[in-house]
Amino acid sequence: MNIEVKIPSAGESITSGVLSIWHKKNGERVSRDELLFTLETDKVSQEVTAADSGILHTKVAEGDEVKIGQVVAEIEPIAAGVTETAPPAPAPAPVEAKASAPAPEAPKPPAPTPAPKAAAPKAESSSTVGDSRATRKKLSPLRRKIATQLVMAQQTAAILTTFNECDMSAIMALRKELQEDFSKKHGVKLGFMSFFIKAVVDALQAIPSINSRMEGDELITNNAYDIGVAVGTERGLIVPVVKDCEKLTFAEIETSLSGFATKAREGRISLEDLSGGVFTISNGGVYGSLLSTPILNPPQSGILGMHKIQDRAVVVNGQIVARPMMYLALSYDHRVVDGKEAVTFLVRVKDCIENPARLLLRA
Repeated sequence: MNIEVKIPSAGESITSGVLSIWHKKNGERVSRDELLFTLETDKVSQEVTAADSGILHTKVAEGDEVKIGQVVAEIEPIAAGVTETAPPAPAPAPVEAKASAPAPEAPKPPAPTPAPKAAAPKAESSSTVGDSRATRKKLSPLRRKIATQLVMAQQTAAILTTFNECDMSAIMALRKELQEDFSKKHGVKLGFMSFFIKAVVDALQAIPSINSRMEGDELITNNAYDIGVAVGTERGLIVPVVKDCEKLTFAEIETSLSGFATKAREGRISLEDLSGGVFTISNGGVYGSLLSTPILNPPQSGILGMHKIQDRAVVVNGQIVARPMMYLALSYDHRVVDGKEAVTFLVRVKDCIENPARLLLRA
């Protein structure tokens, strides 16, 4: 009896996905636990393996949308002792026996060739079908989810953004001083993001309203500090979450971030990696963004936008000097967070970044 290959459950609230890639083709032999296909949902990519060995018979094509539990293929077991062999080569065509044939007739002179007619000019078509000016394709589940989330955030929260800027001189000097020893000891580089995560945790502890969310007519304040870090991938934006950041060292945070980056590139991010965030950090600066207003990641009440580090003229001790400056943007839900709290939060983040030694002492 053939073994059915079904779309597995991909987590709560996920009812469908897209079978993006068949790693084995129809009619091919597969082995137990060998990778069969990749399923893309609105949250994660999931790789599905074969439950047993046999010959694969697919029922859907790559790119088809499939439902959870749907049978997308069958595996035909191979009888014990039977081995696959290459198909026999086709037998050569029989050679016809030669028969005596009459002597060939003398060749006739060729008939005169008529002059070719000029081809009529083709009428130009106004249709754009088949040209390169536009391409139509279905939105991926992840892109549809992103679109829904962004619209929901705009419609359900009172989003306001406050701005500040921070001098990155001290943190850049500290990274340069510690980088070699840090990398040798921990096997990862000391980046800016671990400093910002620690600064956000410090500010959330000082301003707990930003670590809250509205749920109906209730206000829920989180006692955990699980920080989401927005990551751009080929499939779209995902937000893996670093858990219990208040308890982690800089090295542990950097190791987590490095692991998420690898998983994102390889399409192995899990639902557990994406769940539980209380606040999000988005670094548009890696793409060159100088200033932006980040959108909340529901149901969270705050998101910090980091931006490009740029040398700018600033006044220090009455003197105009060039300093590496970064604009910071905090978007927040004004239903939960007052303006004074939002500004205080962002100033606290700024102070932590401009005095990073304090964060190291608290770590």
